[in-house]
Amino acid sequence: MRLWFTILVLALSFYAFFDCARTPQEEVRRFPKWAWLLLIFIFSSLGAISWLVFGRPKRNPGPGRGGRGKIIPPDDDPDFLRKL
Repeated sequence: MRLWFTILVLALSFYAFFDCARTPQEEVRRFPKWAWLLLIFIFSSLGAISWLVFGRPKRNPGPGRGGRGKIIPPDDDPDFLRKL
């Protein structure tokens, strides 16, 4: 049981660290990117949870995920024109 908890904490820390490292600087919230990386590295589980809750950028829903899609008029829609 203790081994599983340790593996879970390490996996969460690695995921948060690499997720933060791949995120562009201008999308990071609250702190600079280097501060988040340092926070995750020093305080592994607390820093990882903080990154996932407060620092990670908000994901914009795409047109298939409940967001409003852009309406394309028929004369600009290549699929519609192909069917003619």
